[in-house]
Parts: sequence; structure tokens; C-alpha cells
Amino acid sequence: MKLTAKQKKFADNYIKTGNATQSAIDAGYSKKTAPTIASENLIKPNIKAYIDKKMREIESDRIMDAQEALEFLTNVVRGKELETKVVTTQYDVSTVKVPADVKTKISAAKEILKRYPDNDKLLEQQIRKITAEADIAEARAKELEPESGADDNDGFIRALKNSARNVWGDDNEA
Repeated sequence: MKLTAKQKKFADNYIKTGNATQSAIDAGYSKKTAPTIASENLIKPNIKAYIDKKMREIESDRIMDAQEALEFLTNVVRGKELETKVVTTQYDVSTVKVPADVKTKISAAKEILKRYPDNDKLLEQQIRKITAEADIAEARAKELEPESGADDNDGFIRALKNSARNVWGDDNEA
């Protein structure tokens, strides 16, 4: 499980922050290539094993483990975790327990998905959609291309000229 200095720095920073792209930048990779390098690093067996080993070493009763964090985030998404909001009216101030708003739920869901880089169904579906859109655009472009050997205007210009004569008449008539 030998890592380069950059890979070790990336992995250590990723353990602290959970942000792969920023960890790659902090490890010395360029900002331009950091997102790609970060994704690749997270699926490399030696880096993944190092991260897993370090995570097991730092686990304790005082520190929330990954399972507990994922359960909490799942409860936020499902609306089971309540937060206290202060409600003021003209006559009094009170507190109310409410589930997280939609923006917070989306953020929690994204955090859950970030922890599963090997099993990113959302990314898979986005790629599938983009591929399908490209195929559709290509098919439409082929439909618009004239057949080889066919007259490009297919008599369209001639028909327009004839219609224009009928509308405006001949200049010699008056």
C-alpha cells in the first residue's frame, strides 16, 4: 500500500474534509485537473485502502462513525431530524420543531451520494441522458441533409418565383 507523497496528502486531507476536489488541490494537483484526479484517486485500490485503514484507526465512541453520519444524513433527508425555529408574533415569541427545508435535504442527499463514488447512479443516469440527446441530435441532422444527387432546392426557389409573380403581377400590366 505504497502511496506517493501527493496521494498521501490527498488521502489525509480527504479524511479531514470529505471534499475530494479541494483535497487534490491542497495536495498539489492543478486546479484544472483536480476534479478528474480526485475522482480517479478515490477509486484507486491503494488509496481507498489507505483511507479505509485511517478511518478505522480514528474511529472511537467519541467520534461519529461513517454509519452514524450516514444515518443522520438519511434522517435529515427523510424529515425525521427536527430543528428548532424561533417564531415571533405580535404578542409573543415561541419555538417550533420543524423538519429541514428542501435545500438542506438536497444538500444532505448530495453528501450521502459523495460517500459512494463507486456506485454513483446519478452520474450514470446523467451520462445516459447526454448520450441519448447526442444520438437524437445526430439523427435530426441526418434527416435535414439532402440525399446525395438530389437537387438542393428541390424546386422550392422556382415555386417561390411563380408565387411572387401571381401576387404582384407582371410589371408590364397596368
